[in-house]
Parts: sequence; structure tokens; C-alpha cells
Amino acid sequence: MDTLTLPDGRTLDYMISGPDGGEVVLFHHGTPGSLHASHRIEEAAHDAGLRVLTYSRAGYGGSTSKPGRRVVDVTADVAALLDHVGAERCVVAGWSGGGPHCLATAARLPDRIVAALVIAGVAPYDADGLTFLDGMGEDNIDEFGAAAEGEPALRTYLEPYLPQLRAATPRDIIETLSSLLPDVDRAVITERTGEDLARNFHEALRVGLEGWLEDDLAFTRHWGFELDEVTVPTYVWQGSLDLMVPFAHGQWLAAHLPNATAHLIEGEGHLSIGDGRAVEMMAELAGAWRA
Repeated sequence: MDTLTLPDGRTLDYMISGPDGGEVVLFHHGTPGSLHASHRIEEAAHDAGLRVLTYSRAGYGGSTSKPGRRVVDVTADVAALLDHVGAERCVVAGWSGGGPHCLATAARLPDRIVAALVIAGVAPYDADGLTFLDGMGEDNIDEFGAAAEGEPALRTYLEPYLPQLRAATPRDIIETLSSLLPDVDRAVITERTGEDLARNFHEALRVGLEGWLEDDLAFTRHWGFELDEVTVPTYVWQGSLDLMVPFAHGQWLAAHLPNATAHLIEGEGHLSIGDGRAVEMMAELAGAWRA
């Protein structure tokens, strides 16, 4: 793990791994989340010849919080990080809550982003023709309901989860997030992916819940950019059994992104799709460099 001091004085934790000379895939983690990427995503990227650049968004891990941030505000942090590691261009990926941040990066850094991958990414809260909460598990309905009420209500809602998740085992995660996990996702958590998820939560929340709070508030506001700004090739992967980010979100994004390729897959959940389809996803991104 390394730390970058940003132009505004905040710090950003990041890591980079993979083959020397490989092109970079910048990975935007979920909510809550951190710079610890899924081992399946990381290994698949390395096998495809890509270096994986991960970071913890503002307020997660050791990255300084940025109260009031919008989704689009991640763009400046990403540009500084790419400059720091010497990556003039890259492909970007985002899972779950990382999806909107991935799209923001693609929208506002078109000269630096070759292609974008959205894995079970959330759609805009006020999306025309989409009822945001429909199909979500009860925990997410309650969480976004609190976010819509504002910061005090959301902080009150999230605080009890903080000690649970930053010390959680894979089995604890299944119990804590029970309303959000179809059987296909529960099966994934019992394997090595469960350890990845626990490690990710531990790092994300070790200092506090500010990153999680800031993410949720940003998702319930305008993202700060429009989807028609995303003109690079964009790959949307979404499972039909997802209870964290419902299938309709992936359908909506695929229909509203100008240059989208949709992989809307029956029988996959929120976690299982990234776990089981990582090789295909990374091969698709690597192929974008050769197109």
C-alpha cells in the first residue's frame, strides 16, 4: 500500500500490481469498500496482461474524507493518481458503488480512458423510467431511505454496522447482509471470495464510516455528469438475481449509455457475477486496447 498526497492536500491510499509494462486497469471499489480488489478480478487482469491500480475513495481506509463530495468529484483524484503512477491512458472498471465512479471517470477523462467496465453498478437515483429501490433487499431499502432523509438519519442508520463489518468473518457477513444475498451469492462468500470481502470491509471501515456515508449521500443526489458524456466503449455486466443492485439497474444503464455492450445474465447475483465471470470481463477490457 502506498499513499499519494493530492493537490488539495488530502491523501489517497493506492496499490498497483501486475506484469511490468502491462496496460493499467483502474478499479473503483464498491460501497463500502477499499483498495483491496477481489482476488479473482486481480488474477484475471494479470492473466490478461493488465496491471491493476486500486485505491480507497475519500473517507475509506487511510484516504482523507471529502464531505459533500459528488460522484463526479472522483475524477480529479483519479487524474492525479494516473499522473503519479505514469499512466497516460487506462481502462477503468467499477463494481457496485464503484460503477457510477467508473462512469464519471470515463465521462470526464475521455482522452485518458480507453474503455469502461461496470459490474453490477447502481443506476442514478432519479433515473427516468426506473424505480430505484424496486427489487432491492430490505437492508438496502432502509439504507437508501435513510440517505434520502439526509446525513443525520444516514449516520444513525450506519453506525451500528461499523463494529460488525470491520471485524466481520465471511460467516458474519452472510448474517449481517442476509436480506441482500440470494443463494448464489451466499455460496460465493463461503469460499476465498468471502475472505476478500471481509478484508475489504475491515480496511474500508478501520478509521470510520465517512467514506460509506459520503458514497450513499452522493448516490441519492445528481452525479454531476450525464451518461451521454460517456462515449468510450462501455461493458455492462448484471445478474438477474442481484438483491443489492437489481437487474433493472443494469438494463437501464445498458439502454442509456451511448456505446454500451450489455451482458445481462440470468442466474447470477451481485457477488457471483464478478467472481465467476472475471476472466471474460478482463479479456474484454484487454481487447479494447487492441480494437
